[in-house]
Amino acid sequence: MAVDHYENFPVASLLLPRALRAAVRDIYYFARTADDIADEGDATPEERLAELAEFRRGLDVLEGCSPNDLPLPRPRIFVPLGATMARHALPSSLFRDLLSAFEQDVVKQRYENDEELFDYCRRSADPVGRLLLHLYERHNEENLALSDAICTGLQLTNFWQDVALDWRKGRVYLPGDKRARHGVPQDWIGRSAEAGRLLAEGDDAVSAQAWQALMREQVSQARALLLQGQPLTRRLPWRAGLELRLVVQGGLLILERLELLHYDVFQRRPVLRTIDWPRMALRALFK
Repeated sequence: MAVDHYENFPVASLLLPRALRAAVRDIYYFARTADDIADEGDATPEERLAELAEFRRGLDVLEGCSPNDLPLPRPRIFVPLGATMARHALPSSLFRDLLSAFEQDVVKQRYENDEELFDYCRRSADPVGRLLLHLYERHNEENLALSDAICTGLQLTNFWQDVALDWRKGRVYLPGDKRARHGVPQDWIGRSAEAGRLLAEGDDAVSAQAWQALMREQVSQARALLLQGQPLTRRLPWRAGLELRLVVQGGLLILERLELLHYDVFQRRPVLRTIDWPRMALRALFK
């Protein structure tokens, strides 16, 4: 299981109530497809932004009339999505937030501080949890805040397990002010990614120690957010709560793996394996 807010959508889960499966699937396909437009393939930035603009037009049509009144882009996505949005009174602003984050991925590759990074997470990750809370009719202010903590924590966990992969896409999500404070040059991250290991010999040894200190801080931050949001898992219907507890435990286990690897994400990307599910299930049931 990848700790990614789209991969963690409970699209095919037996824990998901049958009445909500189609709605979750419709939201997932919107988010997954738009994210892939921003992230996958060989399209130019201009082409990616043009395709994402079509998604915005799709939302404009859904807000202005019935999906059958005007032509829709990607009708296999927007026709069922429109019905789901109407049936469950889902705010279109959450879908627009997702699109703004995907558009940002096309044009922004560096983050200077936590304020910038958390603003991105607010739009790229938090809408996912908020949409699910609307489906479960549990979207009060306190639950939304707990959901935001979990979703941002999962997004950060995904960033820290994917430092090397993101570098190859030209992106560095580690905030620049923290890199500077810990003495981790950006080009050192690139050299380690290209070498396929955490460089720790000679002149690079200090950078390796600084890297571990930086990542220790980032992992602690992500863990604190996941634990902060954990009470939400006991406020949802039983099956939904168990699903969310499994997701949170998956994120926490990835963070543990990062620590066990001494944060050498360049040599090995920490992932969850089939053998981890019984352990996660026990934690989800009893923690």
